[in-house]
Amino acid sequence: MPSFDTKLEADFVEVKNAVENTAKEIGTRFDFKGTAAAIELKDKEITLFGDAEFQLQQVEDILRNKLAKRNVDVRFLDVGKAEKIGGDKVKQIVKVRNGISSEDGKKIQQLIKGSKLKLQAAIQGDSVRITGAKRDDLQAAIALIKTEMKELPLSFDNFRD
Repeated sequence: MPSFDTKLEADFVEVKNAVENTAKEIGTRFDFKGTAAAIELKDKEITLFGDAEFQLQQVEDILRNKLAKRNVDVRFLDVGKAEKIGGDKVKQIVKVRNGISSEDGKKIQQLIKGSKLKLQAAIQGDSVRITGAKRDDLQAAIALIKTEMKELPLSFDNFRD
């Protein structure tokens, strides 16, 4: 049976390179000299540091530009709230999404069921496998998912006949 997998995965090598380039630019920019502006990557969390929320916004803009230059979709970023960390310093945690959440997986499943296409959608860990008898139905499902789930940067892998 033909099938494909719907995944949500960022290229972490490119994310790491973008964070390093952002840190390098923060170190060289004149408006960040003598401030607490910094960026740090641990596992799948990027932490932004600054003196004020305005500075955090500037660091985030630099990060988004670097990610865009490296062809990483900025929809992978889940930006948290800015929090004070003592004195006049603030930090902000930006999570890099990886894997389809269970609620998004259920939305995709319901979308496939409601589409009247003869397909089955099964949640497998952090991806959704869609199987069907016809290749054309699978291609129609890909187009449907792309139009209905615009907020997620989904990729479609393992297309098999």
